[in-house]
Amino acid sequence: MDIELQKLIDSALRKGASHAEVYQSKLKSDSAIFETNNLKRLENSQSEGIALRLWKEGSSGLAVAYGDFDSDKLVDQAIILSTLNNTEIIKPNHSHINLQPHQGEFIPTEQLIASGEDTIRQLRDIYIEAICSGEFIYSEQFTCLVNSVGLHCEYSKSLVNYYLELECSNGKDFLSVHDTKLTQGKIETQQIAKNILERLEWAKKTTSAPKGYIPVLFTPNGAAMLWNTVSEALNSKFVLEKTSPWSNKLQKQVMSNSLTISQNPRYKPYTIPFDDEGTVTQELSLIKKGDLQQFYSNLTSAKRLGIKSTGNGFRPNLKSYPTPVLINLIVEPGKENFKDLIKKLDYGIIVDLVLGEKIDISGDFSVNIDSGYSIQDGSINGRIKDTMVTGNVYKILENIIGIANDSRWVNSTYAPSLLAEGLSVIN
Repeated sequence: MDIELQKLIDSALRKGASHAEVYQSKLKSDSAIFETNNLKRLENSQSEGIALRLWKEGSSGLAVAYGDFDSDKLVDQAIILSTLNNTEIIKPNHSHINLQPHQGEFIPTEQLIASGEDTIRQLRDIYIEAICSGEFIYSEQFTCLVNSVGLHCEYSKSLVNYYLELECSNGKDFLSVHDTKLTQGKIETQQIAKNILERLEWAKKTTSAPKGYIPVLFTPNGAAMLWNTVSEALNSKFVLEKTSPWSNKLQKQVMSNSLTISQNPRYKPYTIPFDDEGTVTQELSLIKKGDLQQFYSNLTSAKRLGIKSTGNGFRPNLKSYPTPVLINLIVEPGKENFKDLIKKLDYGIIVDLVLGEKIDISGDFSVNIDSGYSIQDGSINGRIKDTMVTGNVYKILENIIGIANDSRWVNSTYAPSLLAEGLSVIN
């Protein structure tokens, strides 16, 4: 443990705090950036931040520092801020030690460059006039949490995040297709290249989307907007505020019985051993065959609900207090492949990417399709443009008629393609 962290704890207690907690975050990254088919530049960055939270006379104060800092000044700042807050019951987590071994492996910059150049070459061997861009990022993350009652938690990991975009002209039409992936260690660009080439094949011609209330096939990318709303509905903070439509539906059916949803913080590459309050993360059965099993919580929301924290207390940033955040949402896949779902449809559309803001917890949405395709007589017959889809997330999940076996990561959600009926499509 960094000796400066213990100095902060000691200084806070010496100045009258009853409890203190220090959260430390370090990030280092190296990037290879490609533009117009070539390596454009190399970048590297390094950052370090400290968040001190203390309790004095029952109220908490939070102060943040980046880089070098003065322990006494940071403590004084936190004490001043504590006088502006209300009294609270929550105190630092209980005493335990959780020191995790490093996960992932080092990737040199030369390998980032070679992977980018090789993948761009593969794409341009097929689409010679294409213009490719992308970014390959290797990062090292370190997190440490200590408090005045003996808690000491640490973990670190190495990640590789890579993004590729291909732009080309299709007659009078301009087309842009992109994909991204995150891994721990080995760079695997084959699937990204395959996905890009597949979507270019689907988009060889432009066609009109069928109108009215029709079946919609959401790819894992397209379905991400649905799972964001589901995550909010499962959040104990919104349950307490009565803004979640599922606040009073525990052990009741809330979606199609074909859907089972869980949290698994052990799935790579998004492994997280403990939350930002020091509680061990855990597997959670959230929805089983459509029935709501439980909500996720942090120490504060769990206390108000009279339950134990599920280990989902995370900070949106260093300046924020921990709040419930779902990690590694896992949607159980179906048994059909993606092409078989397409063959089932006389007509419909595929939604791959949408434009617009995040859907709020009400579930109502009306979004423009950024990347979508028309289905006619069981096959894809072209890209659709200037098309909007309207519906409600909860109604969609009640009317699922097909689930594919093509799960993939989109941010920290691992989910398959979904086929739903009865969405309004406008163009």
